[in-house]
Amino acid sequence: MAKRMLSEAEGYELLQKYGVPTPRFKIVTSPEEASKAASACGYPVVMKIISPQIVHKSDAGGVVVGISCADEAKKAFTKIVESAKEYNPDADIKGVIVEEMAKPGLELILGGKTDPAFGKVITFGMGGTLVELMKDVTLRIIPVQECEIRSMVHEIKAYPLISGYRGMKPKDEETLVTIISGVARFFEENPQVVEFDINPLRLYESGACAVDARVIIDDEYRPPVRKERTHVPPEYFTPRSVAVIGASSDPTKMGFAVLHNLLHFPGQIYPVNNKRTDVQGLKAYPTVTSIPNPVDLAVITVPAVQVPKVMQECGEKGIPLVVVITAGFKETGAEGKVLEDRMLEIARSYNIRIIGPNCLGMIIPPRGLDTTYVHESPNPGSVAFISQSGAIINTVVDWSLKQDIGFSAVFSVGNQADLDFLDYLTFVGQDKSTRSIILYIEQLPDGREFMEIVREVAKKKPVVAIKSGSSQKGQKAASSHTGSLSGSYEVYMEAFREAGVIPVRALRGAFEVAELCSSPNGYPRGRRAIVITNAGGFAVLSSDYAEMYGVDLIELPPAILEELNQILPDYWSHANPLDLLGDASEKRFEQVFDILARHSDLWDIAFVVGFPNLVLDSADFAKQIISFTEKTNNLVVGTLLGGECMDAGQKILKEHNIPNFDELEQTFKVVGRVVWQRCRARSIGLP
Repeated sequence: MAKRMLSEAEGYELLQKYGVPTPRFKIVTSPEEASKAASACGYPVVMKIISPQIVHKSDAGGVVVGISCADEAKKAFTKIVESAKEYNPDADIKGVIVEEMAKPGLELILGGKTDPAFGKVITFGMGGTLVELMKDVTLRIIPVQECEIRSMVHEIKAYPLISGYRGMKPKDEETLVTIISGVARFFEENPQVVEFDINPLRLYESGACAVDARVIIDDEYRPPVRKERTHVPPEYFTPRSVAVIGASSDPTKMGFAVLHNLLHFPGQIYPVNNKRTDVQGLKAYPTVTSIPNPVDLAVITVPAVQVPKVMQECGEKGIPLVVVITAGFKETGAEGKVLEDRMLEIARSYNIRIIGPNCLGMIIPPRGLDTTYVHESPNPGSVAFISQSGAIINTVVDWSLKQDIGFSAVFSVGNQADLDFLDYLTFVGQDKSTRSIILYIEQLPDGREFMEIVREVAKKKPVVAIKSGSSQKGQKAASSHTGSLSGSYEVYMEAFREAGVIPVRALRGAFEVAELCSSPNGYPRGRRAIVITNAGGFAVLSSDYAEMYGVDLIELPPAILEELNQILPDYWSHANPLDLLGDASEKRFEQVFDILARHSDLWDIAFVVGFPNLVLDSADFAKQIISFTEKTNNLVVGTLLGGECMDAGQKILKEHNIPNFDELEQTFKVVGRVVWQRCRARSIGLP
């Protein structure tokens, strides 16, 4: 059997090599042996069942604690074995472990699991029998540095129980950090260990003890082999000529939609159709090899069974990049995989790179290139969108037209037979038209490589990610506490944190974050904020939302208050938020902005909140916000609240890439998400 669980004794012995303190123990197989072992360990003792099939020993009646004499040890042995057999008649009972009963202490959990995308992960948090109910845990992807281990310890909600709470003496935090470091080394240096948990690890005022350990071994486990990656020249994504193979004049065909969306492409377009001499007003060719001129990109829409033959022709033509829109490959099963492998083999023999198959294609709006079948091509802009769902691209593109959002690039990754997420990420990372990047991720084949590449990209451009699959529905039962506490979604969130990616849950939020981060003044340096408004009610709400979403409203220093008092009415708020009152004109805002800009070193973010009235023209108000932005390197965020009378101002802010919201809570929610991630990213050395 390749996958098996070590006995508790085997687990103890392994952990002891890495400096993890454990109780004295002995394995017994009879009541008499139990009696002798208990005396040798020293009373009181605890006795537990040893069986690979019984993971949660307490549930099976397989644990007896507080045994204080030889007779009790004999009785406990019999009771434990009988209860275990009743709980699971098929369980292979290896014996009973008799161990020194550790004194009571703060019960913690240390665990590890092997994630299919990111490899080994360690978990730390509150332990004991209520561990899955409380779920007060944090995790890190191995390898992990001591500074990150200390950060883990401080992150859990119950940290005050470690540092000392309401008169309680602090626990031995240094020993805890040493143990976690040893456990991380143990997990990293033993590749055959695929999952484990120590629950509880009892922490004392001095010292600690691992009271229970489950270690799962897979002798056949092999870390995934990293994909051999060949550089893709960026010019592949900006072709001068495109052939559409399977082009059609029939509006019901995919080949019609793809060619239709390419009609505004400024380069050469070559429809390929072996039954027609012209398609949608363009001269058609029977095969791609019959096109007399060079072709930089081919888009294939013919049925899957024909794709290998067409790929062969593309190779003969010397086409460097092919988009395979067609479905019917490995996503359909074994036969489809054979077809995909054949297509890929042919492509590689000619050094052809492939987008897809089973994808929507790619769109490069600044170049007028759209190889997809979206209802209407998106506008040019500065946001790159890479998605594992074609349907989401369709929806987002349609939505973006109404919201006046433009794209620098859109990629549908499909089956990723050749080019994958990382190839597209690398391209948009160096693309001059791209100022921010949004990813929709379902599953990554190599999370480690993703982290390496996206970390470098995120140093230059904001990367926002939506990860699907946060629900627990349909997940298999975990074989340990750790498996149930640190699911795949949580590991992705930690990977995003470590790589500087900003996670969001909604598409709208993704674009709001992307636009915020690509504003002229870029990321906020920190969480120190000021609020400038003309409405007392919104000032109060701003204070509430700032606290709710982790934004720190600073105290205004006396010097700034004195300057403001010189220009504002006597009854202004005299505090942050700065309520400039309902009769505040553009001139009053301008004077306040000038003072705050001169003191930019005291704050990181300025929220400018305005509502419609006859005194404040929204267009002039927006121009003042733009001027404020130009006078400071800090992030300035507009929130123009109201109806149509604020449209002019909102439009002006959008034209100048100034972040602007029409709902106050959403403003703080989005900014709070960015601030949270940036502060965490800086804690591990990202800019």
